[in-house]
Amino acid sequence: MNIASLIDHTALKPDTTKAQIEQLCSEALEYGFASVCVNPCYVSLCSQLLKDSKVKVCTVIGFPLGAATTAVKAAEAAEAICNGAQEVDMVINVGAVKSGDELYVKKDIEAVVQEAKGKALVKVILETCLLNEEEKKLCCRICKEAGADFVKTSTGFSSGGATVEDIRLMRGIVKPGLGVKASGGIRDYETAKAMIEAGASRIGASASIAIATREKNIGSGY
Repeated sequence: MNIASLIDHTALKPDTTKAQIEQLCSEALEYGFASVCVNPCYVSLCSQLLKDSKVKVCTVIGFPLGAATTAVKAAEAAEAICNGAQEVDMVINVGAVKSGDELYVKKDIEAVVQEAKGKALVKVILETCLLNEEEKKLCCRICKEAGADFVKTSTGFSSGGATVEDIRLMRGIVKPGLGVKASGGIRDYETAKAMIEAGASRIGASASIAIATREKNIGSGY
């Protein structure tokens, strides 16, 4: 299994420096990761550093709370794509999900999908640790209806990350039509492998090198 090609090599902490982003891109090229996932302010830099390579530039939208207005999320996505983002990971409006406002949730996702259409993949972060099973199922169905390309477990900044059970549940709802991204707390090869076997088609991690080289990583992070 070429697990490196399924990893979004991630650096999303608020104190991430330009030098760290440059290192992130260098590592992504060396190990052949699927993408680098960075905050929007670093999209242009990554786009320049990864020009003409197979490594994609991924960024986050409405991150990490998902509580920005729909117009702000759409504008953030549009600017990121203009700056070179090829994938955008947007955070669902968890409060709207918990309130039962399915129409708002769908339109929120649709607005970002529309901005990305034909230009970038859209992954929707559900923040599964904050949802019950029925809400997770509902979110997956809404993402399908709204035209998203992936459903994703977590921001890595809330109370929990990816679980094998959630990946299995999400894959069961979206079927083969959508990708499933496991993120949050994946720090070694065995964990990543378990996620893939459960149905994940992409892994989001900051411990990407440890995963790819099958070394143990006991640090904290995305």
